[in-house]
Amino acid sequence: MLGQSHLCGADLWRLMGPAPTAARHTVRLDTSVELMLERSKRHIGERVLATIVATAGSTYRKAGARMLLMADGTYLGLLSGGCFEADLIAHAKAVLENGAARLIKYDMRAADDVVFGIGAGCEGAMLVLLERAGSDSRAERALAQTLAAPPRRHPPLLITIYESCNWPLGTYRGAELPSIFATTAEDALAGSRSRNIVVEFDGGLTLALAQSLAPAPRLLICGGGPDAQPVANVAVTLGWRVLVLDHRPAYAMEERFPGAGARLIDFAVLSETLDVSQWDAAVIMSHHLESDVRYMRALADAQGPHYIGLLGPTARRNRVVQALGAEAAGTESRLHGPVGLNIGAVTPESIALAIVSEIHAWLAGREVRCSQLEMRTSSE
Repeated sequence: MLGQSHLCGADLWRLMGPAPTAARHTVRLDTSVELMLERSKRHIGERVLATIVATAGSTYRKAGARMLLMADGTYLGLLSGGCFEADLIAHAKAVLENGAARLIKYDMRAADDVVFGIGAGCEGAMLVLLERAGSDSRAERALAQTLAAPPRRHPPLLITIYESCNWPLGTYRGAELPSIFATTAEDALAGSRSRNIVVEFDGGLTLALAQSLAPAPRLLICGGGPDAQPVANVAVTLGWRVLVLDHRPAYAMEERFPGAGARLIDFAVLSETLDVSQWDAAVIMSHHLESDVRYMRALADAQGPHYIGLLGPTARRNRVVQALGAEAAGTESRLHGPVGLNIGAVTPESIALAIVSEIHAWLAGREVRCSQLEMRTSSE
């Protein structure tokens, strides 16, 4: 454990790994914080926020991952897959007793892993900051207010101080600290999602984790039939923002899509009532050819979404594109159809998994291979 007054710089620098590879688009695929805060509403009382502030080698989660440890020993979220959560609970009790934040180091790079005796074989190390949390705490206020910030060109900044002689350890919104923190963070991030920074202020050094919190992915589902429900469920489970559109009143009902929005639309004024360019990805799955063409036309006219998935075989996709005529030129680089990764999907639930998995891979900048339906069509 490292105390607030001990700046063990050499040891910490060894833990600071390279910046993570940026996703293809300005979205944040790690939505575990939103899910954690939402679930925490069911828990009353004090708790401790645990944040990974630096890592080295192979670790289950990376810098910026968080979990909440409750006073009764339960917890929300995971940092290690269960390897040292029990040890974190013991440290969390000490934080609740004396109120002082503490920094814990876990190093599992030794061949025999004798420190914890769990034989994890992860060959990684991490620093975890524990701080008092709760609905009235600075930590949870900072997280909630940062995540609630509307999407914009420059995502809000979150700073977690884990070594300092001048500042209490803990989580802050960028605006709560002197401007030198934001300036240093912006220089260090340079397109990355998170970076460790060193700030020299008032004669002392402060070590912190800086995070640029882009918005969670936004998925537009065009068509609210029964098979759209598992697609929405999977995306909502991932913490994505989901909106389902349909021109049929029986399908455009929010109670059919828990955690998502649903809207009854009129194709004639769709572009005037909904800015589809604000969505990262769209899936067209109305099972009605003329409606799919209308959805495609609305998406083709906009500058986004940059990903458009179309349900159905290749022949059907070609009919939709042909019906669009010259307007199809606006979708050539964005259209993915048949939509879905080749995972052998055969049920509505597994097809939903294939669809959302392909979108997730695309958002992360990974190679998107031909779909299950494409493979099946090619073999016939």
